[in-house]
Amino acid sequence: MSLLIDDISVSIDGARLLQGLSITVEPGQIVGMIGPNGSGKTTALRCVYRAQRPTTGAVWIDGAELTDMPLRDSARIVAALTQEGGADLDFTVREVVALGRTPHLSGNQALSARELELCRDAMAQMEVLHLADRGVLSLSGGERQRVLIARALVQEPRLLILDEPTNHLDLHHQIRLLSLLRSSGLSVLITLHDLNLAASVCDRLAVLSKGCLVAFGPPDTVLTESLLSDVFGVEARVVPHPLTKVPQVLYDLGSVTPVKGTTP
Repeated sequence: MSLLIDDISVSIDGARLLQGLSITVEPGQIVGMIGPNGSGKTTALRCVYRAQRPTTGAVWIDGAELTDMPLRDSARIVAALTQEGGADLDFTVREVVALGRTPHLSGNQALSARELELCRDAMAQMEVLHLADRGVLSLSGGERQRVLIARALVQEPRLLILDEPTNHLDLHHQIRLLSLLRSSGLSVLITLHDLNLAASVCDRLAVLSKGCLVAFGPPDTVLTESLLSDVFGVEARVVPHPLTKVPQVLYDLGSVTPVKGTTP
C-alpha cells in the first residue's frame, strides 16, 4: 500500500505546526520520521490516521484521498499506535487485543475462530500471551506497549502508523519489534528518537524541524554530522555499522550546542 502526504500544513489556534510537508511511503517500505521534540512528527501521523485534518494539502492512500474514504474503510487498512493509546479501562489483555478487530465486525458480532487465532498469534508475537487474562492496568509500561502493538497487528492493516513504539520497551523487545516490522511486508510510517534504531530499520528517513521537512532520503544520505549539529544541536560522529554498514551515530555527552535559529 502506498501513502502520499501531499503538501500538508496544519495550523491550530494561529500556531503553524506543519508547513508544506510532503512524504511518500512506497508499498512495503518503512519510512521513519525523526526530529526534535515539537517538530511536527506526531501532528503528521495524526493526519494519516484521521485524528487531525490538515489545514491545507491532502493525504492519499493508493491514489485515493483519505477524506473521501468512509471512516470504517480507512480503519480496516490503517492501524495506528499512538502516544495516547494506553488503555484507561482495566480490560484484560485478551480483550484489549481483540479490540483490533472492531473495524471488521458488525454490532456485537462475536469473533470467529480465525479471529481468535489471529489474536493469539499477535499476543505470541509480542510475547504477551502469558498475560492474556491479566488486567492491562496491572502491567508494566513495556508490557502494556506490547499489548497495544498486538492490538494494531490484529487489525490486519496494510499501512501501520507507529508513534514512538519503542517507548518503554527493553532492548530485547525493541529489536524483536523492529525485526518483525522488517519481515512483515507492511507499509510503515514510524517516529523514532533513537537515530541508530531508525537507521537500522528504515528504508528512508524524513527529518522534521520546526514543522518543516529539512531532509528526506536513505539513512546513509540523511544522517550527516552537519545535520545532527544543525537540527539536533549535537556534535557527533557518523560511522558505518561494522556488520550492516548502516550509519550509526556516536555521541559525545559534552557536545550539546544550541540548535540553529534558537537562543542559547
